[in-house]
Amino acid sequence: MTTTTDDLRGKAERFRALHQRAGAFVIPNPWDAGSARVLEALGFEALATTSSGFAYSLGRLDGQVTLEEKIAHCRALCGASTLPVSADLENGFGDAPEQAAATIRAVAETGVVGGSIEDYSGDPQRPIYELPLAVERIAAAVEAARSLPFQFTLTARAENLLHGRDDLDDTIRRLQAYEQAGADVLYAPGLSTLEQVRAVTGAVSGPVNVLAVLVRGATVEQLAEAGARRLSVGGALSFAALGGLLRAARELREGGFGWLTSLAPPGEIKGMLAPR
Repeated sequence: MTTTTDDLRGKAERFRALHQRAGAFVIPNPWDAGSARVLEALGFEALATTSSGFAYSLGRLDGQVTLEEKIAHCRALCGASTLPVSADLENGFGDAPEQAAATIRAVAETGVVGGSIEDYSGDPQRPIYELPLAVERIAAAVEAARSLPFQFTLTARAENLLHGRDDLDDTIRRLQAYEQAGADVLYAPGLSTLEQVRAVTGAVSGPVNVLAVLVRGATVEQLAEAGARRLSVGGALSFAALGGLLRAARELREGGFGWLTSLAPPGEIKGMLAPR
């Protein structure tokens, strides 16, 4: 499937519009081309990659994928689906602001119309970048995004809550600084209550992405009422698929075939994956 600049502009505008309408939209996270096709067939309006789900599909842990592999993955998902795709770009595959910018420019050539840069360094001794450097990295990514021939939606992620810094005030300060640096969407994965979601959405003016699966018991409607505009699930769908594999394989190892009663209907999947 060949993607033209006009195609990208159209997808980019559709993706922007989802953030601007009332309520919240769900952006699920496929981990390969097949899951992307299935999610599109089920009626979702946009997709986002998952760093953990993709890494597991390669037999690796999260954070062990190269930039070249990420680029190929983004290209595969964009080639499989007609939906707007946003890429989880981790820390931009380098500490320097220039590397974050280069990563944005590189993945923009794959067909994605959005992407995220996070402030998790990957260094266990200093897991979160100091704020001045973190802001400089986002500003560089924003500048790269603005240089593209379509409206690339840049998401800035504050990773405190996932990496041992249980400091909501600092997380909010970071999101505010990233917004001032030009980020289009703000994202603090690790929020676990509706009260935390309200605190974040009330502190910034831009649309906020929430990792919905960590806000236990909350519905899409409740998260929208708390101010969330975009709801993702990270690697949860890939974990659900792996959960099915583990249950079936363990039963098979013990000589059982009861798992055959819970197979996805082959005809339905065939219809979803049929050539367009």
